[in-house]
Amino acid sequence: MGNPEYCRTTRVLLTELLDSDVGYGDLTVAALQLADQHVSVVDQHASAKIQAKEPGVIAGVAEFCWLLMRDDLEIRVRKKDGEAIEAGDIVLEIEGRRRDLLAHERVGLNLLQRLSGIASGTKRLQELLHRHNPQAHVVATRKTPWGLLDKRAVHIGGGGTHRLGLWDAILVKNNHLALLANREEEAVGLAVERAWPARKSAAFIEVEVRSEQGALAAAQAFGRVQESSQKEPDRDFPCLLLLDNMSPAKIAGIIEDLRAHNLLEHVLTEASGNISESNVGEYATCGVDAISMGALTHSARALDLCERFSGPKEKP
Repeated sequence: MGNPEYCRTTRVLLTELLDSDVGYGDLTVAALQLADQHVSVVDQHASAKIQAKEPGVIAGVAEFCWLLMRDDLEIRVRKKDGEAIEAGDIVLEIEGRRRDLLAHERVGLNLLQRLSGIASGTKRLQELLHRHNPQAHVVATRKTPWGLLDKRAVHIGGGGTHRLGLWDAILVKNNHLALLANREEEAVGLAVERAWPARKSAAFIEVEVRSEQGALAAAQAFGRVQESSQKEPDRDFPCLLLLDNMSPAKIAGIIEDLRAHNLLEHVLTEASGNISESNVGEYATCGVDAISMGALTHSARALDLCERFSGPKEKP
């Protein structure tokens, strides 16, 4: 939350979620007179605990605390982002006005459950991947309904964030290539040549390929531009091949061909497309440097957490 851009994104999303949930006011709170101004200050205050109902990795605590502190709720953090939790563990203890506790309940749980689910799933997949290939990393894609929040959850779980958005890296995909030339092996060369001068504004350049010919042509193009920049300080700029929708056997064959042609030293390799927990081990043995999985974020299972209230709570 110390990053201004991340804080802005978090603030906008969480504020909108909370505002859309509360709307014109909580009818249930009003009906039960839980926010009645004539009730004593003592009775207006209560406390709540957020508790884990299953093991995992907790994430979203910093973001939820920002949301709570904005409305003057008091928080005691029992489990920090990235910590392992077990069923029964208390994650947060919160105290404040009853109406504020109730207003934040669902949005807060949604936040914690989603981000913790992503972090937990990422950690599980990273551990599985490392059993087959200690050098490989699982990374996210841009299939992130909650944007940078989802990316941070992947990071907390030990995975790679990949691009944060369209603005921080150059990733030439098949739709870009289709606009450059009819044949993939011709288009990738043009793409690398055009992208290379813009590298100073990017974290890396990556080209998606769907054929062996395209992979070899892209690696050759990366080799040419790198050799032309040998005297420049950024000659080791990261260049990647995204091997898309290929079987593990095909990817292994391409990597061997790249090695045989002395091209593997010019690129990092990433496998992507239809990769799941059931087959990630097969892809790990191919020798790729990274395995990207949209399922990390677009269909992550929420971690089971609950919030329990108690009150009235006397305000110290």
